[in-house]
Amino acid sequence: MAARAKSRSRLRNRHGDAGGSRGPRQPCDGGRDIPILGVNFGSLGFLTEIRIDELYNSLEQVLDGTAGFDERAVLIADAHRGNNCFDSRTVLNDVVFTKGALSRMIELSVSVSGGFVTRVKADGLIVASATGSTAYNLSAGGPIVHPAVDALVLTPIAPHTLTHRPIVIPGGSVVEVAPQIDEETFVTFDGQSGYPLKPGDIVRVRKSERTLRLVKAPARSYFELLREKLKWGER
Repeated sequence: MAARAKSRSRLRNRHGDAGGSRGPRQPCDGGRDIPILGVNFGSLGFLTEIRIDELYNSLEQVLDGTAGFDERAVLIADAHRGNNCFDSRTVLNDVVFTKGALSRMIELSVSVSGGFVTRVKADGLIVASATGSTAYNLSAGGPIVHPAVDALVLTPIAPHTLTHRPIVIPGGSVVEVAPQIDEETFVTFDGQSGYPLKPGDIVRVRKSERTLRLVKAPARSYFELLREKLKWGER
């Protein structure tokens, strides 16, 4: 009973942060394999797919060992200046490059696994995981990628050239993004934190060897979740 109460307390203490991407990153940052039970108190929230009325039943399933889990890929973003790596972050949804409040368009050099792709002139660029495809990427016109697909998504934000379209690349790719002009450029991680970049800086984004386990909603598939969250078929 004591172990059961301790497990119940741990889950209760964590479910409040699981609606966003800040909470789920923490077990990965600490190298711990702790499953996340996300409870939805609003209307969207693709990571928080369990409704309030399903909370206690889902908790019982976790404690009884009968719950189902989704394995989600997480990303590592390393920032380099010269020969030094000055920052490293664990990311669940996306790494986003954006212009400053008063700057014009920014220009970013993009390479994938050592091969040059293009220079993007735009308001920004999103590098998203499959899980993050339903976050900022979706708002910017990027594709929805099933979380079981091993892929990354590159989505320009308001590109100057309309032929710069979102692209889906293999999940094992290493994406390198570097600002090219002296315009204020920021990089943010899951929309939670970030900092300005300088010309010559390089941010490398790759898939982590670790994954994140999410408790699955009872008796609902991913496509049922999409229909519910995005109101597909409703008039």
